[in-house]
Amino acid sequence: MIQEPSIALDSPFARIDLRLKIVFIVLFSFAVALAENWETLFFSLAVSVVIVSLTRLTISQVIKPLFLAFGFILFLWAILPFTVTGTALYQIGPLDLTREGLFLAALISLKSATILLAFLALSTSSSIAAMGHALQNLGVPEKLVYLFLFCYRYIFVIEQEFRRLEKAARLRSFQPGTNIHTYRTYAYLVGMLFLRSSLRAEQVHKAMVCRGFHGRFFSLEKMAFRRQDGWWAGAFFLAFFMVLVIEWNKNLF
Repeated sequence: MIQEPSIALDSPFARIDLRLKIVFIVLFSFAVALAENWETLFFSLAVSVVIVSLTRLTISQVIKPLFLAFGFILFLWAILPFTVTGTALYQIGPLDLTREGLFLAALISLKSATILLAFLALSTSSSIAAMGHALQNLGVPEKLVYLFLFCYRYIFVIEQEFRRLEKAARLRSFQPGTNIHTYRTYAYLVGMLFLRSSLRAEQVHKAMVCRGFHGRFFSLEKMAFRRQDGWWAGAFFLAFFMVLVIEWNKNLF
């Protein structure tokens, strides 16, 4: 079952202006994604670890999302070392295990861990509704903000609908296997899921119109940039600037 991430609202990182956190983490993630030097990535990883520590999450709350995401990274470790040309370290049949392939897989893994930790800190230190309000304050188009909010909200509803349909099929003695009947049954389940999603969307729209919705969400929480946010802005700028300086110096020399 899909679980919503736990939110640590009572933490130093949660008390920072949300708009400031979004801007910093987006810029920081772009810098990490474009970095090519190990020194830059290790420093960036240290920054992400410090940010996550400010959220006061437990180790299990941090490790579990990383394990789920690193399933794809393991696939890269199985492919890249044998497909990237370079200096062969070991030969397995017709395949060569190359040093460049290992370095590329390690580089992607380090970047992924750094960016995932940064976004984990962002997603667990504020609610999704507040995040949508902050994105709207930052000038993101309202339609994109509403799309983001509705997709996040109703992905759990759609998952519950699918579990309900799957349970109904099992109560009718359905046993999945590798045969045409199984494929046809799951095709029917997906089709019913789309149909119920469309019906639910119409019901939600009618309910919102009945409650006076005119295409705009309003929030009772007003965002204000406080004095302590200025200190955090300086710290974030310094960390981002250090990432750029380390990367630039290594590329220059």
